[in-house]
Amino acid sequence: MQKILVTGGTGYIGSHTVVELQNAGFEVIIIDNLSNSSAEVADGIARITGKRPIFEKLDCCDYEGLKNLFAKHAGISAVIHFAASKAVGESVQKPLLYYRNNLVSLVNLLELMPKFGVENFVFSSSCTVYGQPDELPVTEQAPRKPAESPYGNTKQICEDIVNDTVKSGSNIKGILLRYFNPIGAHPSAEIGELPLGVPQNLIPFVTQTAAGIRPKLSVFGSDYNTPDGSCVRDYINVVDLAKAHVIAVKRLVENKNKKPVEVFNLGTGRGLSVLEIVKTFEKVTGVKLNYEVVGSRAGDIEKVWANPDFANKELGWKAAETIEDTLASAWKWQQKIS
Repeated sequence: MQKILVTGGTGYIGSHTVVELQNAGFEVIIIDNLSNSSAEVADGIARITGKRPIFEKLDCCDYEGLKNLFAKHAGISAVIHFAASKAVGESVQKPLLYYRNNLVSLVNLLELMPKFGVENFVFSSSCTVYGQPDELPVTEQAPRKPAESPYGNTKQICEDIVNDTVKSGSNIKGILLRYFNPIGAHPSAEIGELPLGVPQNLIPFVTQTAAGIRPKLSVFGSDYNTPDGSCVRDYINVVDLAKAHVIAVKRLVENKNKKPVEVFNLGTGRGLSVLEIVKTFEKVTGVKLNYEVVGSRAGDIEKVWANPDFANKELGWKAAETIEDTLASAWKWQQKIS
């Protein structure tokens, strides 16, 4: 059974990916510093899959700790690197935190992997690397624009670090997965998005407002060049997204990658506005949301959605879940944890 190291594996996307990896027959080792997640997530994973992943509390910025982990768990086949600070707004306020966490953790992994014979690397990137694209939908060939936030900039720099490391002759093969906007929860409601403190993402704020935890949802911006004036995003179900990571890992371990570093957009190909999400959520759940349209927010892109054709054809992967089922899963999860 092949071992996969998942950094940030108790986080939102990481935990759903661990479930899909275990369902596909991989042995999973999670490392997470629990800065934005809980160790109890491993219990939810175990309830879904019938198998508990190995969990080690560790910060990827701790070089010696990471080195000891690779030595302890010999024979790792691939690393999926999720561990990163990820809130656009917070990154504008705390840029150094983002540069330290997101860059040092990556450098440590890429330095240590060859020392322990680990060749396969899947990186959790983001559509933020495209900035505000010139053309929509966005293909993988779209130029990367100057980042709108330190968070987006760290994703661009991390992609460059992976590319430069592979070009330098390191025996690492990489797949960069550029996510659009992951939302929803596992249909079992055993795991989901669990932000600590005030949510930075739209859907947890929506569900917490619906549950009465937050008094009001703020919709940032009313005069964007979109059909209803609110930002437009490509919202992808987190389980669909997780399944793409399993395909990426298999592609690398089976040597089916066509280039040393490959890039794939993971999205649905459909753009939805914030107000459309609000109205769809109300329709699906029957809950009226108390929301207010306020001024726009620093770092936000006006509109972006994916052209997922390359991932669809090359990986044989497709986003399958409807927005209605995805929002229903997010609400089911919120009701469970409220």
